[in-house]
Amino acid sequence: MKLITSFIAVFLLIGTNPKAETPKNSNQRLYISHYENVLGTSLEFKFKSTSEAEAEKAEVAALVEIERLSAIFSAYNANSEFSKWMKQDLNKPIKVSKELFEMLTLFEQWKHRTNGALNAAAAVAGKLWTDASNKQQLPNQAEINMAVATMNQLHYKLENKNLTATRLTNAPLVMNTFAKSYIINLACDVALASAKINAVVVNIGGDLVIKGDVTDVVNVTNPLANAENDAPLAQLLISNKAVATSGNYRRGEQIGKKWYSHIVDPRTGKPVEGVISATIVAANATDAGALATAFNVLSLAECKALAATIEGAAYLVITKDGKKIESKNWNSLVDKSVIENKSQSIKTNLYAEGKPWDAKFELAINFEFAAIAGNAHRPFAAIWVEDENKVLVRNLVLWYNKTKWIPDLKNWYRINGDKFKTDKNNYASVTGATRSPGKYTIKWDGKNDNGEYVSQGKYTIIIETAKEHGTDEIIRQPMEFKKAAKKATNTGNVEISNVTFDFYKK
Repeated sequence: MKLITSFIAVFLLIGTNPKAETPKNSNQRLYISHYENVLGTSLEFKFKSTSEAEAEKAEVAALVEIERLSAIFSAYNANSEFSKWMKQDLNKPIKVSKELFEMLTLFEQWKHRTNGALNAAAAVAGKLWTDASNKQQLPNQAEINMAVATMNQLHYKLENKNLTATRLTNAPLVMNTFAKSYIINLACDVALASAKINAVVVNIGGDLVIKGDVTDVVNVTNPLANAENDAPLAQLLISNKAVATSGNYRRGEQIGKKWYSHIVDPRTGKPVEGVISATIVAANATDAGALATAFNVLSLAECKALAATIEGAAYLVITKDGKKIESKNWNSLVDKSVIENKSQSIKTNLYAEGKPWDAKFELAINFEFAAIAGNAHRPFAAIWVEDENKVLVRNLVLWYNKTKWIPDLKNWYRINGDKFKTDKNNYASVTGATRSPGKYTIKWDGKNDNGEYVSQGKYTIIIETAKEHGTDEIIRQPMEFKKAAKKATNTGNVEISNVTFDFYKK
């Protein structure tokens, strides 16, 4: 949970159309920035203010608060307050900060509320399955039983009067589950208190809190199609609430031919299987974070009963067989204006020559931003597709910070400059399972910018990256798309590494 490096960049997906709210005060603007490697994932800020200077002041304050809290809770930083507490002698009362005391209290409360489904000692079973993956050998039942017995112990004792916490066992503990939501909530509060801003949205790894005079558009990631530009399961309109998503589709362990979730049921010692994604909307951030994880562990009946104890909580659960389970109030959060888009029929490009693209196939572009010593800023980037005549077919994605720097993406801007001016307010938030920072997947479904399937044949995928008054790098990958799977790799450049192009049958 350590803040390592950062960049500032607005993230815009070409081809989607989330609503951009019109401020009541016409002088107000939306200021957006992105960072990588924050609490082990990505971070997005949105600030609504009449002043860019005030938005920047709020951003700095929020970052300082995130860093401060990370230095308290991180299990991966040996110098954090939590790590130092874990090294203390057993049965010795240690005075801790009010934040750590509150977090330890919350874990005890949620362990009770979920009948053990949430447990700070879940790291015991997590390590068992990580070791099993490294050895490529499943743990035996005796090992699992021992892990369960260890997790079921009472691991610490709290004393309210003096804010002391006494360790009772040597079991490893991790403040994950809802610590991220807790941190996000306090970062929002600090941002609002430190500057003249009217609203703030803080999104860390797909968990977000929205506060102030704003209705944020939130896209819910589809766990079965979770590339950056895949269509969302739902588009929500959220005001003054928290959203959290937990699932097993981005992190886990491969043992043999089977994938095992990183989420383990402390009651059984085994990775969960029934649910692949759970999204929660609640008034309280820690409630949303706790429920999101608990819903991956509990039975559906238990989930429904638990959610009923949180006033106003709404949820969407996706099971491993693709079934969608919604709370009765979920639909009240959904943007009704986009529902009809789901049922639109696929267009056929009447002007495409040759055999049409096979809709059963798609291209996945996987890449990673290169780590450059002394320069932590993520470059601006654009990805698009051209045909054999170098004519633009499809814009896939665009990253940038301020609109004035867009022309630095010289090749992309040459063919897209006018269109970009009409589409620059495309700023939906995204909630989804936490992913690793710096690694992205973009897909091309064979359609052009008008939503029509193109013909089979030869096309070139282009990735352009640029920096303010700096480099302008191009990757061009020609490929022929027919009814046959194929892969291509590119060594990348100074900005991007590990690029793979995977054309496959869905």
